[in-house]
Amino acid sequence: MLTGGLPLRPRLLHLFVFTATLALPAIAADTNASLATDKLAARLKPSVVTVSHAGRAGAREGSGTGFVVGTNLIATCFHVIEEGRAIHVRLADNREVEVEAVHAWDRKRDLAVLRVKAGDLVPLPLGDSDKLPPGAPFLAIGNPMGLAGSVVQGVLSARREMELGEMLQIAIPVEPGNSGGPVLDLQGNVHGIMTMKSVVTANLGFAVPINALKLLLAKPNPTPMTRWLTLGRLNAREWQSAMGATWTQRAGRISASEPGSGFGGRSLCLWQGALPEGTCEMEVTVKLDDEAGAAGLIFGSDGEQKHYGFYPSGGKLRLTRFDGPTVFNWVILKDQPAPGYRAGDWNTLKVRHEKGRVTCHVNGQLTYELEESGLPPGRIGLAKFRDTKAQFRNFRAGKQLADLSPAPVLLAQLQQAVTALEPRAEFDTKTIDRLKTNTVASQSLLRQRADLLDQQARHLRTLADRLHEVTVQQSLLAELSQAEAKINLLHASLLVSRLDNPDVDSAHYQKIVEDMAADIRTALPADANATQRLAAVGRHLFEQNGYHGSRGDYYHRANSYLNEVIDDREGIPITLAVLYMEIGRRLGLDLAGIPVPGHFMVGQLRDKQPVQLIDVYDGAKLLSRDEAQALVRRTGGEPLREEDLAPATKRSIIVRMLRNLISVSNEREPPATVLRYLDTLLLLDPDAAAEHLNRALMLMKLNRNAAAKEDIRWLLERDLPGYNRERLQELFQRL
Repeated sequence: MLTGGLPLRPRLLHLFVFTATLALPAIAADTNASLATDKLAARLKPSVVTVSHAGRAGAREGSGTGFVVGTNLIATCFHVIEEGRAIHVRLADNREVEVEAVHAWDRKRDLAVLRVKAGDLVPLPLGDSDKLPPGAPFLAIGNPMGLAGSVVQGVLSARREMELGEMLQIAIPVEPGNSGGPVLDLQGNVHGIMTMKSVVTANLGFAVPINALKLLLAKPNPTPMTRWLTLGRLNAREWQSAMGATWTQRAGRISASEPGSGFGGRSLCLWQGALPEGTCEMEVTVKLDDEAGAAGLIFGSDGEQKHYGFYPSGGKLRLTRFDGPTVFNWVILKDQPAPGYRAGDWNTLKVRHEKGRVTCHVNGQLTYELEESGLPPGRIGLAKFRDTKAQFRNFRAGKQLADLSPAPVLLAQLQQAVTALEPRAEFDTKTIDRLKTNTVASQSLLRQRADLLDQQARHLRTLADRLHEVTVQQSLLAELSQAEAKINLLHASLLVSRLDNPDVDSAHYQKIVEDMAADIRTALPADANATQRLAAVGRHLFEQNGYHGSRGDYYHRANSYLNEVIDDREGIPITLAVLYMEIGRRLGLDLAGIPVPGHFMVGQLRDKQPVQLIDVYDGAKLLSRDEAQALVRRTGGEPLREEDLAPATKRSIIVRMLRNLISVSNEREPPATVLRYLDTLLLLDPDAAAEHLNRALMLMKLNRNAAAKEDIRWLLERDLPGYNRERLQELFQRL
């Protein structure tokens, strides 16, 4: 929900919601007037489309409406497409058309125009919204839940000045549903774009006047999708996709979906790193959504149609050679089951390619070794085929890769111990004969044993999770216990991400930040002053690389994971501030976090005091003290105090990040997840009273009353102001 680059104030949220998929009841058809309206609507509907965008997990969400304003242009609301997302457009005839660019957009007015790969669309005529009088009847057309063509008739009630600017207030029976749909007079001219509805009454909605869209069309600010799409975009330093499909990179993994343009739906993702001369080894761990699919490693590639491939396909391990673009240039060198392959699970593929020989392994076991000299050494990378959805992690390459698996003796011991705990998949006749002497008793005992094993399995999984949590927490505490100047804030922030994702590679993301700083340094003159360097950091992040404040997904947990903020180029003030500061420090800038209420900022320091405030959530906008004061009042409802401008310590920044995670998880996530954040925060800030109470409540939900009682005891012993002692004593006794 957007206005002026900031989430709407809570008081406004009580009154209005954006109509992401405005459900419009069908128009009645029992009067002469409605018959004429039906004919008009039938003529207009082919120019109304369905618009959706991808969410943080890559799935389509946020379905809304758009309408044709040019032979290849479609107007909609900005919040329907969301910044940095993949955008999908389906025409009224059910055809999907590719979005080539966001032709024009205005976040403040909640407007966007898409340029699509089609030149035969029929635009709707645009009226003059200034001349539409109050009381004038109109039609609105929308796509509730993606179902095209719902029509409703209403009346213009008034014009209102709101945070989005002048809006058309319309009397219309709307339901949550179709932002971006056209509001038309009875001659078929568009006068407004539906954007939000009241949650107080069912017959009150608002539309952006069409004259605001005309101004945007007159001065477009086109952004091609290659630049617009930041959510999960591949790191161009490391990867280059080829032959279509959708390749994304998030949270330490690369994901592939949608068919590619090569035969068999083939698509490649080529590694950009430097290859060793001669022999090359490569390895990746891959998981398929469906074993009927195919995805894995490629090597010996010319960057286009020629390459080798080693990948699971249909439950077998396949080694192939592609000599060109068609099926007739495809040679299957090997294709057979591999005993070491685990269907439906993660599997590690490894290839050694040397002159005249290829050696392939899966999960450490030799699969193929053959003489093969069909293709010379070339580029390496990943591939997927058909409709496969696949995930890849831990890709590495080099002249000779070290074996990362446990030592064979240790692995054999562990395997023996695990096997001894597991029931056999098949049972011999003697076993069955012994048990059937009393079938009822045997079944009961077997089920009891199975329940016990299930319980043990859950306990072991919990133990594994707890081991990981404690390891990360201790690493975080050790990092933040150093002197302030020695603390690596970037590493500490990535450790917060590791609480939920063991795959986060801190070194990988620290290198990304180093590379960004190096790119900025290269583009700057050697004698660049602090003002020039500061401007260059903001320009690199927010103009050249598409980083932006998260608005539609502001309360998504991913916004508190720095690795996902780096991958998605989207975050909240504190995580964007950490990234901005870490790049700036590498360029010799003296920066600090400024923890103003409700909106974290960055301060450029002089003598340890902020002399310039920077709002990284709004594209690194430089703020005066008065502008910061107004922003704090708008977001937090409180005045800006002098003590709010004191630079934050690195430990306090991490604690604030954890509080954000706790806040967004309290109602949405299971208690065990919230406890993970609470335990970590209290390790860093043992005197955080609110978190002691919150932890007690979460422990109670898990029936861990003894542990909950200790947190209540802690509060009672301190008798803190603001806490009802009688209620705490009552809770303590009950526990």
